Amino acid sequence: MRDYEAATAFLGEWGRFQRLVFFLLSASTIPNGFNGMSAVFLAGTPEHRCVVPSGANLSAEWLNASIPLELRGGQAVPSRCRRYRLAALTNLSALGLRPGSDVELESLEQEPCRDGWEYSRDVYRSTIVTEWNLVCEDDWKVPLTTSLFFVGVLIGSFISGQLSDRFGRKSILFLTMAVQTAFSFMQIFSISWEMFTVLFLIVGMGQISNYVVAFILGTEILGKSVRIIFSTLGICIFFAIGYMLLPLFAYFIRDWRMLLLALTIPGLFCIPLWWVIPESPRWLISQGRFQEAEDIIRKAAKTNGITAPDVILHPSDLQDLDSQKQQTYTILDLVRTRNILTITIMSVIIWMIISVGYFGLSLDTPNLHGDVYVNCFLSAVIEVPAYIISWLLLRNLPRRYSMAAALFLGGCVLLFIQLVPSHIRALSILLVMLGKFGITSAFSIVYVYTAELYPTVVRNMGVGASSMASRLGSILSPYFVYLGAYDRFLPYILMGSLTVLSGILTLFLPESYGMPLPDTIDQMLLVKGLEYRPASRNKRDSKEEEENPEIFKSTAF
Repeated sequence: MRDYEAATAFLGEWGRFQRLVFFLLSASTIPNGFNGMSAVFLAGTPEHRCVVPSGANLSAEWLNASIPLELRGGQAVPSRCRRYRLAALTNLSALGLRPGSDVELESLEQEPCRDGWEYSRDVYRSTIVTEWNLVCEDDWKVPLTTSLFFVGVLIGSFISGQLSDRFGRKSILFLTMAVQTAFSFMQIFSISWEMFTVLFLIVGMGQISNYVVAFILGTEILGKSVRIIFSTLGICIFFAIGYMLLPLFAYFIRDWRMLLLALTIPGLFCIPLWWVIPESPRWLISQGRFQEAEDIIRKAAKTNGITAPDVILHPSDLQDLDSQKQQTYTILDLVRTRNILTITIMSVIIWMIISVGYFGLSLDTPNLHGDVYVNCFLSAVIEVPAYIISWLLLRNLPRRYSMAAALFLGGCVLLFIQLVPSHIRALSILLVMLGKFGITSAFSIVYVYTAELYPTVVRNMGVGASSMASRLGSILSPYFVYLGAYDRFLPYILMGSLTVLSGILTLFLPESYGMPLPDTIDQMLLVKGLEYRPASRNKRDSKEEEENPEIFKSTAF
């Protein structure tokens, strides 16, 4: 089959059609930036203490002393989960004794918050934590809420990858966007934590899934030079714009239900895109649907004001695919040969570790010193220069060394945080943001790198499987943050060490810089040091080799 990029070269690289696809697909990811980190504010935990009932017969002195003090961050502050036993305080108050002078408070019996909690409204007016009292004995539900959201993303990544390879990029793109928007709206009416969490899981199924499909669709429609810009300065920066708007929305809308409504509405603006965004011609060709692919290419030529040649896809191309169009590809094809198996395993590990670092640092912003809204905004803003740098690296330098350098930078600065003196808080925040910069750059590069390593017939499945593995990392990331309650530096030590490890592993991947996108499994680049074993291929491979001997000679070399 003739090379797709050669057959469509007459369209040019940056015509009106390409610009339209570029900006519309990029804009479709803005809601992903909202929903991906919304748990930072929806599940924010404000300062809280036990409620002392207004009917308690306590003097003003005993009312002020009813909450024991505990050390937190080197300072004595009121306990969040304990109070002095109310019956004992009532008796002492009735006797006219004074706390501290007549009675040693440390000797008094304590009890849990039997009458609920009172929450500070300095940062949040309401969150799901204040709505359903997810504190103290139930504080484990907060990281679980975020983890289950990422469980949904994992399920969605797995399912959408296979569905879009079978039913098309466009259909699954809009299906996952609809799932994200519809179930986010339903969350507003949640009457319990359990209902909210189940709906949040379903929202997760559509969240990153449509991001991955939009990425693949743009990668397959756009030309080689624009593809890199789309994958970094396009789709990623629009995601960052959504992320940056999140703290701005949250700052002005501090009720979680109203905030969720405001974050859901932009998803409705994606509906008209159905009539503008086309299906991937590459995917249609891989399915043997030549006429549909050619119609889209001719429409693109008309949009660009270019006269298309009489024959775009030669009859010989159709003949070549006739014997292959009955072939179906499944997730098992990602481990069918030794080469693709090795690439899949390495991609899974690297994506998982990058995801732990990226989401761990993003979700940790409320625990940094300073204003939570400012810290979240900085965490989003730092992604923009990260994407610009990754674009420059992808344009001019090999993928393997670019991604490894970004991972080494992100991992090393996280390991240095523990060496910063406690009184230099600004430096700690700077190092966290620098670590986020490096890991975000690597996250941007790994999408392009992985898509270039996998062939068209399983590309979306390969990226989807890798993204699914990264969701395992994102599921764990809230608990990396939770470890900070025991040792403030432990999350940074773990994330830094794993990130450096993934940088080392990246150096063993094959280099795809300057190489054409493979269309079949046997056109894939070989992992360095991996022997080529033609005998290990199955009958389907042998049949493809007989039909395309020139391809197999080049890949065997």
